[in-house]
Amino acid sequence: MLTIRKAALAAALALTAQAATAAEERFITIGTGGQTGVYYVVGQSICRLVNRDTATTGLKCTAPSTGGSVANINAIKAGDMDMGVAQSDWQYYAFNGSPQWEGGAVGDLRAVFSVHGEPFTVVARNDANITTFDDLKGKRVNIGNPGSGQRGTMEVIMDKMGWSLSDFSLASELKSSEQSAALGDNKVDAIIFTAGHPNGSIQEATTTIDAHLVPVNGPVIDELVAANPYYAKATVPGGMYRGTDGDTETFGVKASFVTSANVPDDVVYAVVKAVFDNFDRFKTLHPAFANLKEEEMIKDGLSAPLHPGAEKYYRERGWIN
Repeated sequence: MLTIRKAALAAALALTAQAATAAEERFITIGTGGQTGVYYVVGQSICRLVNRDTATTGLKCTAPSTGGSVANINAIKAGDMDMGVAQSDWQYYAFNGSPQWEGGAVGDLRAVFSVHGEPFTVVARNDANITTFDDLKGKRVNIGNPGSGQRGTMEVIMDKMGWSLSDFSLASELKSSEQSAALGDNKVDAIIFTAGHPNGSIQEATTTIDAHLVPVNGPVIDELVAANPYYAKATVPGGMYRGTDGDTETFGVKASFVTSANVPDDVVYAVVKAVFDNFDRFKTLHPAFANLKEEEMIKDGLSAPLHPGAEKYYRERGWIN
């Protein structure tokens, strides 16, 4: 009888412990981008590292596919997501309430770290006779879905060049995950990415059909880069994609990881710790991460204030004073 009682007590204690553990579990959601893009890999990679420590931290992480930068910041603002990936220019616009950002400044937006560089990239069918950015006028161009960073950057360039949607014979709004197939099916002449390289969608497009990367340079781009600290000149190395043997000049931004001031410090600290305590592993999870440097990630492309949880970790590592 005593043995039965001991077994029952042990079972009850185990159930109590399980209930306590379940109560302590916290779920965090990271906004990413299209499933073929690097943003999706960023979110999935961070979650993979966070979930390795669930037994210790109680955090469980998911990173669903989303519409991209603007959609992620809006979701963080609304409290629908805890963290997200966003282009460095849209981090700046949102926090400062710039004219490009609709809905007023997102004062609670906080920076965590930056990730890879993202050149603004144009891919065109060879039979469309597009060799410069100016040649896009009169063509069928996918300018990106509303809410995506690439759409926002395209609109900034169009505004500087004095273009409107009517300057294209077709201005489609496909998501990044849909546009390579549209290029291959001859539904558009050119597609636009703001993405880390190598990019799976661009590889898909350039191996399916004869296509090439188009330079994005000239006086207008020079002025944009000079006037905005979140932009920088960039080069996509030649030979990375079939059909483009030489380097392609363009400009770009940084992918940045952002959150809200309302997310608890210990949660952000745990996420940052999961990434940087396993930094060598993180860098192997996508080719775009291979050359990341910690000292650059904690300062480059960050215009919103650092979240205190991230700041605490960086101070502990001696990376900031």
